Amino acid sequence: MAIAAGGAPMTIAGGIREFARATPRATAVIDGDRTLSFGALDERASRLGAWLLGKGLQPGERVAVLLGNRLEYPEVAAGIAKAGLVMVPLNPRLTPAESRYIIEHSGARALVLDDKLAALAGDAAEELQLTVVSIGGSQLGPEYEAALEATDARDPYAPVNELDPFCIAYTSGTTGRPKGVVVSHRSRALTFYLSALEWGLGPGRTSAAVAPMYHGAGFAFGYAPVFAGGTVTMLRSWDPEEFLALCARDKVQSTFLVPTHAQMLRGLGEGAVAQHDLSSLDTLYFNAAALPWPLKQWVMQEFPQCGIHELYGSTEGGIITNLRPADQHTKPGSVGHAWFLTELRVVDDEGNPVPNGEPGELFSRSPFLMNGYHNDPEATAACTTDDGFLTCGDVVVRDDDGYVHIVDRKKDLIISGGVNVYPREVEDVLATHAAVAESAVVGIPHETWGEEVAAYVVLRRGATVTTGELEAHCRTGLAGFKVPRRWTVTDALPRNAAGKILKRELRDQATN
Repeated sequence: MAIAAGGAPMTIAGGIREFARATPRATAVIDGDRTLSFGALDERASRLGAWLLGKGLQPGERVAVLLGNRLEYPEVAAGIAKAGLVMVPLNPRLTPAESRYIIEHSGARALVLDDKLAALAGDAAEELQLTVVSIGGSQLGPEYEAALEATDARDPYAPVNELDPFCIAYTSGTTGRPKGVVVSHRSRALTFYLSALEWGLGPGRTSAAVAPMYHGAGFAFGYAPVFAGGTVTMLRSWDPEEFLALCARDKVQSTFLVPTHAQMLRGLGEGAVAQHDLSSLDTLYFNAAALPWPLKQWVMQEFPQCGIHELYGSTEGGIITNLRPADQHTKPGSVGHAWFLTELRVVDDEGNPVPNGEPGELFSRSPFLMNGYHNDPEATAACTTDDGFLTCGDVVVRDDDGYVHIVDRKKDLIISGGVNVYPREVEDVLATHAAVAESAVVGIPHETWGEEVAAYVVLRRGATVTTGELEAHCRTGLAGFKVPRRWTVTDALPRNAAGKILKRELRDQATN
């Protein structure tokens, strides 16, 4: 591949290669009692990339990854990138049917998975003739360590353009079907470098990977420390006590959290945080949902040595804004100014700019934006403009100082425990129940989870059904976090003159 003017392209394997040369013996990853140096990480990533290419995959083809937070995650991502392949992360909490849809829609030809999660791949691996390698076992393919050991350690160095995709991250849309967000190497490499600048993730610094790395933000903030030459320590699954113990044990300095994490830390009771030596911790940054002001005050009180950041973004748009520590007390409820390299536009329904203090839809333009939705040009066109701006569908107000305040979601997205739940997907599953005539699913406030999934159901004439039966039906087709926790059977759903269901009225009913 000819190198364009301006030098070598950015790739997400770049930082791994650089620090394997500069600091090969420095610790890159900690996972409990296991550690991995930069030299070993780089070599293992090369072996995986070479193994995948040796199985006949061609640069540009997709590799599904079904893993929780663990030592191997950074090397798997880097290895896929070194081979010029495209990663498709799978959420281990999905059902086999949901996972299969993503594998098929993305056109994945290979699967890297934790052997303990083999059942989630269902019959897809065999029926779709996937090349599979399995960490910790060999139920669906050769064992990972054996495959690496038998493969050449030379870096494949497959040609990659920085605008080529490194990842297709699936997120549901208003249609209820997951959409594949195509994210470029440049988008994430720049995110990693600027995250290191903003939140202290570089050489000599240790960060905790708390959020799941199969989610966009979890990957960005779990991989960025290693890409930038620092150390990441893996929290396998969220537990507030284990999180505090990990921070003390590994002398964590920076970590990314979602508001639900803060709620659960506060739930440990008075004095629980102070029982751990957190003197090394100096930076906390939050995303995924609004951090309520009383909770933010608690965080600032319990972690007085920390700079607190609250950022806003999306898989499609990357990081869009950040409220920095100096503004936490003076701008409660704000998500800050535009982040590095980002332009903002707040407009009305006709696309005209709105004045400060007036609500409007937020659009952003930056190098972090997605390339588009995989095989879905209509959905891409619906959220982008001809001059390169993108919207997440959120309504905001900008104050006279330029700070952004999120007002509402234009879409009906529910964020529960930092995880996205899309109502239409739940409604489509409910529609397949013989007793259900129609339904509407909304998010209602919840002290711990931020929002709770609530379903309003209209039954077919003469039909009877229990909420337990409805819940069981949902669990056959939905991951557990998408299943409604509150149920209401009603005679009719509120609608406007055009026949559209008024979900705001349902949310108001639930909270009044």
